[in-house]
Amino acid sequence: MAYPHGLFTWTDISLPDPAAGSRFYADLFGWKAEDQHDPDGHYIYTMFSKGGKSTAGLGPLLSGVEDSGFPPMWNSYVSVDSVDDTIARWTAGGGSVVMSAMDVMSSGRMAFVADPEGAVVALWQAGDHVGAGVFNEHGALSWNELNARDSAAARQFYGAALGWEFEKFGGDDASMEYWLIRLPGKVPGAPLQNDQYNGGVMTMDENWPADIPPHWMVYFQVDDTDAAVARLSDLGGSVSVPAFDSSAGRIAVVGDPQGGTFSLIAPPSQPQS
Repeated sequence: MAYPHGLFTWTDISLPDPAAGSRFYADLFGWKAEDQHDPDGHYIYTMFSKGGKSTAGLGPLLSGVEDSGFPPMWNSYVSVDSVDDTIARWTAGGGSVVMSAMDVMSSGRMAFVADPEGAVVALWQAGDHVGAGVFNEHGALSWNELNARDSAAARQFYGAALGWEFEKFGGDDASMEYWLIRLPGKVPGAPLQNDQYNGGVMTMDENWPADIPPHWMVYFQVDDTDAAVARLSDLGGSVSVPAFDSSAGRIAVVGDPQGGTFSLIAPPSQPQS
């Protein structure tokens, strides 16, 4: 199975204490953790799974990052046909390369890149590892959201770099400046074809603190946001934005005990027939 070019297919995080992070997320989401080691037996990565299907990953924080002052974030990975070709378009449009393209053994080829405002995203060219095996259910990746100061410039950039299309949430008359990402590659027969949207772009207006930089936010779906927040708090996590209701569902912005930031979302309840 291959995911279409431009689709969000994976997420992971780097933490100062991967073992503690692994225990936290396994307890929070019910994930099974499987550590991976290099030929010399050194720990390199943890693969999480749910019901036998891969969900996310975790690794050690790179040297020097811990002192940067920016908290750990869950990374959004975009599946691309060619990392190198995408980087060429990316930099031609004004983006930059944060971590150069590299092969991850036989798993695939990756790079970390930043858009012109500095929001970092990962590019993934699949090899043996195509991405997550489950989406849009409790404990699985559900949404990826760009928070941008200039959403018009961001949409133009990502459209050229990744081929995305955009649709204003609520239509042209909507008061909220939020844009849905559409992926032309979701054609009949393609994976996740029934989910016509591929993420969103939120405008960071004057209500956002000036010291928060543009960034990508990862959302994990849960059955009950309040119950998940309570469990997270019991496990030593923190709450940045308490649970609130939106048209997309009940959302909370939270952090793990090491500061790793992500969002929880429970879809709106379906009316009973």
